[in-house]
Parts: sequence; structure tokens; C-alpha cells
Amino acid sequence: MSRNDTKVIHIGDRVIGGGNPILIQSMCNTKTEHVEETVKQILELEQAGCDIIRVAVPTKEAAEAIRQIKKQIHIPLVADIHFDYRLAIAAIENGADKIRINPGNIGTRDRVQAVVDKAKEYGIPIRVGVNSGSLEKHLIEKYGGVTAEGIVESALDKVHMIEEMGYDNLVISIKSSDVLMCVKAHELITKQTNYPLHVGITEAGTLTSGNIKSAIGLGIILNQGIGDTIRVSLTGAPIEEIKSAKLILRTLGLRKGGIEVVSCPTCGRTKIDLIGLANRVENMVTEFDHMNIKVAVMGCVVNGPGEAREADLGVAGGIGEGLLIKHGEVLRKVPENELLSALREEIIKLDQEKNETV
Repeated sequence: MSRNDTKVIHIGDRVIGGGNPILIQSMCNTKTEHVEETVKQILELEQAGCDIIRVAVPTKEAAEAIRQIKKQIHIPLVADIHFDYRLAIAAIENGADKIRINPGNIGTRDRVQAVVDKAKEYGIPIRVGVNSGSLEKHLIEKYGGVTAEGIVESALDKVHMIEEMGYDNLVISIKSSDVLMCVKAHELITKQTNYPLHVGITEAGTLTSGNIKSAIGLGIILNQGIGDTIRVSLTGAPIEEIKSAKLILRTLGLRKGGIEVVSCPTCGRTKIDLIGLANRVENMVTEFDHMNIKVAVMGCVVNGPGEAREADLGVAGGIGEGLLIKHGEVLRKVPENELLSALREEIIKLDQEKNETV
């Protein structure tokens, strides 16, 4: 079952499943009750390219804050609920566009039914989430430990329970911090259901380890045509999750737009601060997400001009200066401290040229 065949689900004004574009999610690390702080973070994430945002709802105050937050943001908001079914109901009543629950920790069947009934009344989807760390004891015993098969069975058991309650407006999430287990679980579940899947490697780690694990896991899963929304889970600022998710999707050819920055690894020939320049260029180009070009940042004139020839724009470092290159042709030499601004000016010119030819 590929993403083209999954069930279409509406989350606020966004649509997933049925071959619609894969959407990027993140989760606020603010206290949801602190409305101003939470809104500020969501607006920053919107600007960075976040499509759907999730907030923790551990208290009644957090559930009530959703109403005020919703008035000030522009993307769908998902309420993350654990343990207390009343918080799920309150979150829905206060305007959540979707709720995330694990029916296994919500309590008795009648409590799950109350949540399902409220979601049905408001017409919002339920994301059924199961993590490897919360796998039920009987499934651990059945499969001899935490396994992909057990994760899938746990998720589908909960999906079937909600279906029996008369609701199928569902999204499934099955996550593990074990990358290959997570991959296998997604491969298995796509053979058994057509609900859209929210994909991610849970508790992936810090910016370095989390990005590597997420890129490998999401890359394998998405490249098989599996997944309708994604989250790169990082121990760090949520905005880093958006940057990584966009790059993963672009690298796989699943999202267009945004400037691709390529840079050399540096060597003893490098005479400029290439590492610093490459990082500044990468941050600078985020304001040009509407463009679909390649920018090369190269360290020296040995390979620089040749490598940059394949890019739309590029710089090749010299001694305290660099060559500015456009479509393989050297435009001029620029002092090192002016390379970033000169490159930005050429990006703007290229953008204007493209607009004039449209």
C-alpha cells in the first residue's frame, strides 16, 4: 500500500493521504498554558515551513489555552493527550484540529468511547499513536520482546476498537527509537491498513545522532512510498526539526522549492573560513524557500569553479577572497568578508530574472 492509496484525512485546512503532499509536523516545547510563548514559537515554526503543530495537554489549563492559541496561528493544531480522557474532550471542545491518543493509557473502554464520540461530534481526526516503549506486556510475551510485529498488532488492535465504536477518521503512528525496527513495522502495517501514517523515529536523540537516525529511517520508509506526514524528533529547538524534515523530503525528491546548498569538506588548501561561510549561507537561503536552485560553497580554486559550474550560483575561496560564479561563469572576485552579501545579491537578481521570464 503506497501513500497514493491511503485514506484521505482532513486536519484543519490541510489534507493528508490519497497521494497528497507529505506534511511536516513538529511539537512545541513550551508550556501550552503559556499562550504568548507558545504562539510565538508556533509562528516561528510556521515561518520555517511547519505544516502541522502539536502541543502537550497535561492539564485542564493547557486544554483551555488551545482556544486562545488557535486564534493567533495559521496551521492546524494537534492536542497530545495521555492518561486523562477528560483532557481529550476539553481539547476538542476548545478547538483542537486533531487529537493524539494512545487508547491503551486512556483507561476503560467507555472512556475511550467518550473521546471517540466527542471527536465524531466535532468531525476531527484521531491519531492513534503507539510507541515501542509503551507496548503491552502480553504482546511482549507473545513475540518474545519488543518487536515490529508487536507494535503493529498493538496499533491495529486500537484502530479496530475505535472502528467498532463507529469512527474511522483516523491516522496511525507507530514509532520506535530502533531505526530498523521502525522501518520493518511500517513495511508490515502498510500491508494491513489504508489509514494514513504519521512517520518518525521517536526519541531519536540530539541534533547529530537524531538527524542521522531520522534521515536513515525516514529515508528508507519514505522511499518505499510509505508515509503521509513526518516529524523529525530532535532533542533541541523545534525549528531544527523543520529544517531537517524539509531537507529529507527535498533530498528524496518528495518536496520541491528551497535552495539546495552544497559545500566541500575543506582541506589544507582552504584559505577562507569556509565552515563559517557555509553555515551562514545555509541560514541565509531559508528566506528564499520559493526558489528551486543550487548554490555551491567551495573552499578553493582547484575544484571550486568546476564544482560550482553545476550549480546556479557559487563561490570558490581564494586567499582572503573568493570567486563569485554564476552558471559556471566567473562574475568577479570578492573580499572574503563580502562573499555572503554578494552571494545574496546574486540570488535576488536570479530570482528577479526568473520572475521576469514567467
